[in-house]
Amino acid sequence: MRIFLTGATGYIGSAVLDALVRAGHDVTALVRTKEKAKRVAKRGAHPVIGDLADPESFRTEAEAQDGYVHTAYDSRSGRGPAIDRAVLETILTAARRPRTTGSVVPARRFVIYTSGVWILGRSPEPATEDSPINPIELASWRPTHEQLVLDAANDVLRTVVVRPGVVYGSGAGMVGDLFKAASNGLVRVVGDGNNHWPLIYDRDLADLYARLAARQDAAGIYHANDEGDERVNDLVSAIKPYVPVKPDVRHVPIDEARHKLGAIADALALDQVVRSPRAHALGWTPSLRSVGGNAARLLEEWRAARN
Repeated sequence: MRIFLTGATGYIGSAVLDALVRAGHDVTALVRTKEKAKRVAKRGAHPVIGDLADPESFRTEAEAQDGYVHTAYDSRSGRGPAIDRAVLETILTAARRPRTTGSVVPARRFVIYTSGVWILGRSPEPATEDSPINPIELASWRPTHEQLVLDAANDVLRTVVVRPGVVYGSGAGMVGDLFKAASNGLVRVVGDGNNHWPLIYDRDLADLYARLAARQDAAGIYHANDEGDERVNDLVSAIKPYVPVKPDVRHVPIDEARHKLGAIADALALDQVVRSPRAHALGWTPSLRSVGGNAARLLEEWRAARN
């Protein structure tokens, strides 16, 4: 299939690009610069240079696709939610376009939108795709975007919302920040550290996207996490033996963290236990189910990504 991908050089999108190319899809990747265009071309995609904030810069390319995977988010401009909405409207309009006579396309086009589990809010009891939402401040705008995507589904368009957990692997993300802090000798944990992070390895997450793209019966909301139910303190303890010097650990009160970090402090302290039954029903099973149990491997992966 011809698939239009945003965020192809980002954390999630980079892994998704590789998974889609491995699956044999013809991927058109939206990138901002010529240098990033060269990078995605080497990995098997067709780059198009454009800007999320300017839908006209990619509208024509988007109209030539069979499917759409939106993983990008503009965190630089301060207008992220508004830009995300405009991108979704552009993609959904392209996905609804009439079929041309004699065209060979899937039974239905598809749009896959990347949301996140922070939309659930605090969930110390297992939360599935059907659980009520109570978004934290950072995710307060996501419910309307999820609903925009879900409401667009019809006989010729299937729509999917993916809610990844805390993504790890390839040297980035919140777990990557723990590796960096531990290697530098001081780990700051927001709150008491007994909160659970619903985690997911980046390549396992990408595999779910590839499955969703291929399955004509896949529609609606899908959670993506490894269901290891690891606490932040567990992660820090697992990392300690694999760094040169045992790091100090400082637990930062939430009010102090909010003052220093802003809204992200509440995300770092959020306690969430999440389940992904709809993803499992597709035959998806994460290859990694524990950061703590794979700390040595993941730390080496983090080091390699920095070099």
